[in-house]
Formats: sequence, structure tokens, C-alpha cells
Amino acid sequence: PPRILTLEEPVLHMDHCIAFAVHGNPAPTLHWLHNGQVLRETEIIRMEFYQQGEVSEGCLLFNKPTHYNNGNYTIVATNQLGSANQTIKGHFLEKPFPAASGLFSFRMQYTPTFLCIDSKAFSFQVSIAVGLAAFACVLLVVLFIMINKYGRRSKFGMKG
Repeated sequence: PPRILTLEEPVLHMDHCIAFAVHGNPAPTLHWLHNGQVLRETEIIRMEFYQQGEVSEGCLLFNKPTHYNNGNYTIVATNQLGSANQTIKGHFLEKPFPAASGLFSFRMQYTPTFLCIDSKAFSFQVSIAVGLAAFACVLLVVLFIMINKYGRRSKFGMKG
């Protein structure tokens, strides 16, 4: 059955890395849990490892983790002969709005909101802006030509 040889706390290299080494024959399949829930790989969190004989070594990599990524990380190794798991605490950042303390304390709730942009409305706004800019440029060119052509002639025949 698989055996977890090492599981290290997160270290910052290029990305934050939770290093691990797992021994097993046949080679075990690996997956991760975050606070007891299955961890899905994304652009921010991914696992990279290589197999060398009966040992799999690698990292669970975090690209710019936030306080939402704090918690317990469990590696689960499974093959036909059994499974093994081990947990480590990952702490990356403090919460941005800690609870205030004192007589008049209050708790701030922070909920992330994401700006959703309607692509049709955005492209319409961009086309309006480009059209207005083009109209302004044409108007300036016409005014410049008219001033150069008619602005030199004196109405009263005087030369200045």
C-alpha cells in the first residue's frame, strides 16, 4: 500500500509549494482535500509531480494565494492495495479585515464581488467612443484647412 514519506509546510519558491513524497507499488493515484473538501485544480492551484521508481515526488503549487487558501491540506494516496493520507496546515495571508476589539467593537463582513461586464454593451460603448474621436479629428482637420485657406485674406485690403 502507499506510504507518505514527506509532507512539508508551504514554502515560497516561484510559487508557494507544499512539497510531498509518496512511496507505493503499484504507483498510487494522488488527490488533495482542502478542509475536508475535494480540492479542484485551477489556474491558481495545481499539482506537479514526477515518478521515480516507486516514489512520487512533487508539489502542490499555489500562484499568489490569499487568505481564502488558508486551511488544512490533506494528501490522499490510493492504489489497489490500500490508501494513506496525511494533513498539514497551510497559512498564506491574514484576513484583510480582522475583527475589531474593545468596548465598541463591531465585525466587518467582507464578501468578494466580481465585476461582470456585458461584452455587447462594452463593445457598443467602445464603438461610440471611437466614432466620437474620429469625428473630432475630422472636424479639427477641416477647421485647420479653412483657417489656412481663408484666414490669410484680409477683408479690407490691408496687409498686416
